[in-house]
Amino acid sequence: QVQLVESGGGVVQPGGSLSLSCVASGSIFSINVMGWYRQAPGKERELVALHTRVGTTNYADSVKGRFTISRDNAKDTVYLLMNSLKPEDTAVYYCAAKRWGHGTFDYWGQGTQVTVSS
Repeated sequence: QVQLVESGGGVVQPGGSLSLSCVASGSIFSINVMGWYRQAPGKERELVALHTRVGTTNYADSVKGRFTISRDNAKDTVYLLMNSLKPEDTAVYYCAAKRWGHGTFDYWGQGTQVTVSS
C-alpha cells in the first residue's frame, strides 16, 4: 500500500502562484508514475500533470507553460508549481500514484483546495 499526503493549497488572486506538495509513504518501490489531478465543482476529474520515475513529464493543454511538475525520488515527493493562475484553475487538486505496469492510477491523496479569486 501507498499513502499520499498533499499540502500547499489555498486562496490566491488571478495571476498569482501556488506550490503543492505530495509526500508518498509505504511501498514506494512499487510506484512509477506520480501525478496531479483536479476536480472543479460540477466537472469530471481531469489529469493536470504527471511525472515518471525516470523523468518523463506530461501536462494538460490547459496548464502547459504555466504549471511545472517536479519530483524528488529521494524524498518520495512530487511537487506542482502553479504560476499565472486563473479562476478556472479553481478545483480540488489530488495527488495520484501509479504502480509499474499499471494503466490507471492506483493510489490517491485526500485532495487540497485551490481557489483563484480576486
